[in-house]
Amino acid sequence: MTMSAGWYLRRLSRMGPREVAGRAGDTVRRRRWRSAQPDCPTVSGARFTAVLPAGTVATVPPDAAKRLVAEADLLMAGHAEFFGVARDDLTDPDWSYDPKTGRRAPSGYAFDVPYRNESVAGDIKQIWEPSRHQYLTVLAAAYAVTGDERYAERVAKHLRSWWAANPPLRGVHWISGIELGIRLLSWAWIRRLLDGWPGAAELFEDNPVALNQIWHHQRWLAAFPSRGSSANNHVIAETAGQFAAACAFNWFPSSARWRSDALRSLERQLRANTFDSGLNRELATEYHGLVLELGLAALAEADAANVQVPESLRLVLLRMTDALAAVVDSRLRPPRQGDADDGHGLVVDGPGTDRWASLLATGDAVFGRLEWWPAVTGTDVRTPLLAALIRPYSDKGTAPAVTRPASRPAHFADAGLTVLRGPGEIWCRCDGGPHGFLSIAAHAHADALSVEVRHDGVDVLADPGTYCYHGQPEWRQYFRSTLGHNTLRLDGSDQSVSGGPFLWTRHARTRVLAADPSGEGVARWCAEHDGYQHSVHRRRVELTAASQELRVVDEVRGPRRAVHLAFHLGPAIAADLADHRAVLTWTRDGEDRSAVLDLPGQLSWRAHRGESDPPLGWYSAGFGRKEPTTTLVGTGFADGAQGFTTVLRFRG
Repeated sequence: MTMSAGWYLRRLSRMGPREVAGRAGDTVRRRRWRSAQPDCPTVSGARFTAVLPAGTVATVPPDAAKRLVAEADLLMAGHAEFFGVARDDLTDPDWSYDPKTGRRAPSGYAFDVPYRNESVAGDIKQIWEPSRHQYLTVLAAAYAVTGDERYAERVAKHLRSWWAANPPLRGVHWISGIELGIRLLSWAWIRRLLDGWPGAAELFEDNPVALNQIWHHQRWLAAFPSRGSSANNHVIAETAGQFAAACAFNWFPSSARWRSDALRSLERQLRANTFDSGLNRELATEYHGLVLELGLAALAEADAANVQVPESLRLVLLRMTDALAAVVDSRLRPPRQGDADDGHGLVVDGPGTDRWASLLATGDAVFGRLEWWPAVTGTDVRTPLLAALIRPYSDKGTAPAVTRPASRPAHFADAGLTVLRGPGEIWCRCDGGPHGFLSIAAHAHADALSVEVRHDGVDVLADPGTYCYHGQPEWRQYFRSTLGHNTLRLDGSDQSVSGGPFLWTRHARTRVLAADPSGEGVARWCAEHDGYQHSVHRRRVELTAASQELRVVDEVRGPRRAVHLAFHLGPAIAADLADHRAVLTWTRDGEDRSAVLDLPGQLSWRAHRGESDPPLGWYSAGFGRKEPTTTLVGTGFADGAQGFTTVLRFRG
């Protein structure tokens, strides 16, 4: 995918004067850096002191350690999977190779590489992901829990290989700040986890090549921060990585300045990226997890280095953790909302470890759980490691008093997110929030007034997910479209107007009219949006506890318009559609379950599954992966104040 002149004009239109000036300065700086690359300052006597407290590794639960070592052994054999693509070449990786397309990204000056053009550079996500070096943090953690030097030696081999293949400002890995920031976090933890290995100092602080890389990564991040309309999760990763490196690798003349500047920016950007309620402003749940992980990792480096951080930073992370605890379902799954690319801030666990349970376990260790928090029964490696470095919130003697929710929040007014809960572990998310964050709303979907319904953690009416970012525009468009969500489309148009894969040029404005998630016997929600010119779409949702019935009423006010009303079923749901009624069946823990979906009779209904031209009837469980599922689409017309009623009744 290459960007046209029209895209650049649309993108420019979403910037303010300050951002335009900053980007112009970046362009000048990139040209100057092409021919004027300084050397890393000479470093002598560097020592790594931000080690884990004695006995920390012994507190890792045995089952979590077992999963970790099993994954490390697969990595040692060269096996890994990134975004649905299996690889068996990680014993000696080619750092510029994309196994999905078979292409190698061009070398040369980093800012000349056409990384958005898949036909030239390959799938950039496939190339970038291994170079975040989070699989190396897994190997380093396996060394820490076993003492087996094979893991440490493989880490050292791969780091030296990467450093040799990717000198500063050469190639595809020096283009995006988020990649540099996360890589620095990985290196800090690799050094920490390898501290007992005799070769650790020789690999890092006594290695001129490593010092050069660490210094140039930080110099890059200081020079090219994400700006203005791009200051979303990327800027958090950049500042968290910069701050972590300046704490853990504080060996350079600029370390104190980098640390101070990064901390100031991190605190400011964390607040800017987070609603007062604690939810992430991008309204993309995966990025809530990413930002929380990055923030906790940065806090760990601060406390390990005895660097004072503003209390406001800890408070943002506390609010984010409480908000996460509030929105998860009975199986600790948060909403599937907005973009998701499986990005993590710090990885030291093997597959099978629940990301969200891990974050809540860390929140419990650092901030203390509230009585209404859901129970966490799983184990992980990361929590005891972070908890060993981060001072518990209750130990912050000078911490200001903070009022945490006395009961489980269900309506987040600033984020427009409401969760209705009912018997039988019924969970329903209603979307009445802003269309993403900042002027481009990069990770938003055109999903205003969509609902997401689960029963005991099983997707019944599902958010289909994301699937891809680059290289497949028709799939990118589908998964972020209005038709790709459980809401209503008029005249074949999305509610918000897309100007590119990470750009929206017109944002639907939504307002919540009523939210009573804990109503007497009936939980209610109502909202409307103005995304369709000359028409208003209003939706009411009611969840009746006694009958386990969810009622959705859609109203269209305005001139006669063509209607498409979509309901996407989860991949575990089988559907038997007859006329305006669909019988839904699925199995959970060996038990057969069912529900009946009565659909509006004014529309003609058809079941779609796994269609590709155009895409319809798909579910993406993770980035780069998709599977067929059933989507029910009703077509017809709305004329005047027309209402369409859908009723979902759970059986037993």
